[in-house]
Amino acid sequence: MRQSSKRLRAIAATGVAVALSAGIVLSANAQSAAPAPAPAPGGAPAARAGGGAAPSPSKVAIETRKAAYTLIGNYFRQLGAVAKGTATYDEADATKRIARIAFLSTLPGEAFPDISNLGEPDTKAKADVWTNRADFDKRLKDFQAHAAALVQVNAAEKGATDAFKSAVVALGEDCKGCHDTYKVK
Repeated sequence: MRQSSKRLRAIAATGVAVALSAGIVLSANAQSAAPAPAPAPGGAPAARAGGGAAPSPSKVAIETRKAAYTLIGNYFRQLGAVAKGTATYDEADATKRIARIAFLSTLPGEAFPDISNLGEPDTKAKADVWTNRADFDKRLKDFQAHAAALVQVNAAEKGATDAFKSAVVALGEDCKGCHDTYKVK
């Protein structure tokens, strides 16, 4: 019964992750597809199909990066537990999580336009993201490279080996280093 409960939770979590990922992709496609409708006469915000005003580009960027980072954290948590030795390695699960992290690592690069430098409470991204953009971009590229390296290590090692654990730690250090520097505590 306990195994069945775990399996149902895993299926539910996967469904939520797929739905959120689809939302991110649809949001990105909507941004690039058609221009926003012109403001209505009198300066009122234009309505979108289906009603309501379209969210601002800054809000869309913030929502996109929050969603991507939430999913990355959710997928990474189990890998961190495996690296610490508090969870067992499951090849299929690890492969799925790592592939998703590698994909999701590519999304935040476009989710930090200058117009999204709004500060709290809208975002926990420090203004340093934009004032030290070269360093921030380098850290993001390092994160993407370490995510890709973890894909390769997992494919070659197929277990919680020292190389796997080192690759997980490197990815975790990327997260921590960026959070310590560019995220409001």
